[in-house]
Amino acid sequence: MKAPDKSDTREVAERARRLLASLDGVLDRTEALYMDLHQHPELSGHEERTSEKVAVRLEAAGYQVTRAVGGHGVVGVLENGEGPTVALRGDMDALPVEEQTGLPYASHVRTHGADGVEVPVMHACGHDVHTACLVGSAEALALHRELWRGRVIVLAQPAEETISGAKAMLADGLWSRFPVPEVILGQHVGPGPSGWVVHRGGAMMAGSRGLRIRIFGKGGHGSQPHLAVDPVYIGACVVVRLQGIVSRELSPYDSAVVTVGSFHAGTKANIIPLEAVLEITVRAMSDEVMRHILASIERIVRAECEAAHTPRPPEIEVRAAAEVLVNTRPVVARLEEVHRELFADDVQELPFPVTGSEDFGALGQRGDGARIPMGFWLLSSTPRDAWEAAPGPELMGKLSHVPSPHQPNFAPDRERTLHRGVEAMVSASLAFLGAP
Repeated sequence: MKAPDKSDTREVAERARRLLASLDGVLDRTEALYMDLHQHPELSGHEERTSEKVAVRLEAAGYQVTRAVGGHGVVGVLENGEGPTVALRGDMDALPVEEQTGLPYASHVRTHGADGVEVPVMHACGHDVHTACLVGSAEALALHRELWRGRVIVLAQPAEETISGAKAMLADGLWSRFPVPEVILGQHVGPGPSGWVVHRGGAMMAGSRGLRIRIFGKGGHGSQPHLAVDPVYIGACVVVRLQGIVSRELSPYDSAVVTVGSFHAGTKANIIPLEAVLEITVRAMSDEVMRHILASIERIVRAECEAAHTPRPPEIEVRAAAEVLVNTRPVVARLEEVHRELFADDVQELPFPVTGSEDFGALGQRGDGARIPMGFWLLSSTPRDAWEAAPGPELMGKLSHVPSPHQPNFAPDRERTLHRGVEAMVSASLAFLGAP
């Protein structure tokens, strides 16, 4: 796929301007859907209400809709004559986070997680923005079929937060049941002045692994640790040792993260428990670095357990995996050209990959060994006044002082972010669909 010439870019941008000039009704409905989804978030794998909202809206817009693809996934197909096939993806699931935004449409939802424990639920990662913009863009394209030719496939994906939804849709026959697109497009909100559209060709987001480690000890009384094998102490040694992988085993030119996010053991101060459970997230920008880190984690955990004479070896389980999200460079070049024509200085280039992970890249697996070209961009969402007030003159300084995804106070600039999200996705679609 080659980048467009200037005349082609201007022609696409002109059609986009004509379409975007008459979006008032679509944008109003997009905002209403966003606020509804934000108030009613659903955890990964439980997106029943959200997926039905999406399906009904797509059907009303004229899409042929299939429900329950890979769980609660929704696929909508709109035919509009001969031309390319373009897929648009948005994710629907929320997080077990208690909202602290103070918004009038804040979530107060509580539900039970997979372990049966009651948890709060919040759209703390912007998937409500992604879903609302996906539906708004689909409606806009359906309303203005005179401006394009081809086929639009809408993918409303469940379970992104558990890095399982894209694979589940593929396993349910996504690209055998539905037409294989020429390109897949998606976006993700993040910190930065609301309205920015941020692109990067090549490696865009880190690969990730989620690990669960069980360390087995020998229980005993807290007053007699010499008669027990303490898994808390062993786990603490593991936590400390793991921090040396990135700082002492990897080249400073390799970007990676090893974080122990959960450490559970024991029930009482004077009881040495039978086991400790650690949950770890690993991020890396290459398969080679990821393999090195995983091997090091296993080596460290097994060595610490052996040194402490645990009664049985540890269990090391990979529970979630996402590959590095790699954007197709010619796709990104085309997107940047069109978006710059429309949004000028609001289009930015990401200087380095981000350590967050996404399962969007998995959707590019056709099943025959070939890859579907893809373009994924970031949509900045921090209210402009909050961004200007953040300390520091430089981008990186400000980023550390504004709310980011997965934080309980993450609150995108609603109107500006939603409007730009629809504008960016509609114009990106026109960049690859056929001209009338």
